[in-house]
Amino acid sequence: MNRKAIVLVLGLALAPFTFSPAAAQSGDGWVTLLDDKTIGDWNRVGESNWRAEDGLIVADKRSGKDFAYLVSRNAYKDFVLQVEFWASDDANSGIFIRCSDAGNITDRTCYEANIFDGRKDQTYGTGGITHFAEVNPMPKAGGKWNTYEITAKGRHVTVVLNGQKTTELRNGLFAEGPVALQHAAGTIKVRKIAIKPL
Repeated sequence: MNRKAIVLVLGLALAPFTFSPAAAQSGDGWVTLLDDKTIGDWNRVGESNWRAEDGLIVADKRSGKDFAYLVSRNAYKDFVLQVEFWASDDANSGIFIRCSDAGNITDRTCYEANIFDGRKDQTYGTGGITHFAEVNPMPKAGGKWNTYEITAKGRHVTVVLNGQKTTELRNGLFAEGPVALQHAAGTIKVRKIAIKPL
């Protein structure tokens, strides 16, 4: 067998093991929290036009003065959370974890992995944990599909965007609580949110 044939055979043999976020979410221990069939399992806080559309969960118009959220009904303590999302360039959104008050979701009552490319102070923009852990340099999420992987274990929280660690935090302020998805401005689309308790 010549060298090209060996490389081809090895490539085909290894192909099924290539990492993909969607595949990681469907293995043992993963639970799908949000897709186009389960939006009803989340509580709504604030007023926005969350809807299932073309196999996605979408929000692009806020009707109330306050920011709007989809909030999980269950609380989570230690976990890996994966979120597949698309954000417009002008989007202001975020993934909130361990929220201390399910009816009052803010970046002061939860840890927020921010999605906000246009934030004036980019210290806590996309990839950062607002008010808690800075990001430098700030990555851009606008106009494309992205995957957040957020790991919370004890006092340690790590944020990974598209396979690159953007920030981490050691803090015990919030130990357990629901997960929330924010719509504050622009367009946010979600394909899937899945969690794996640790």
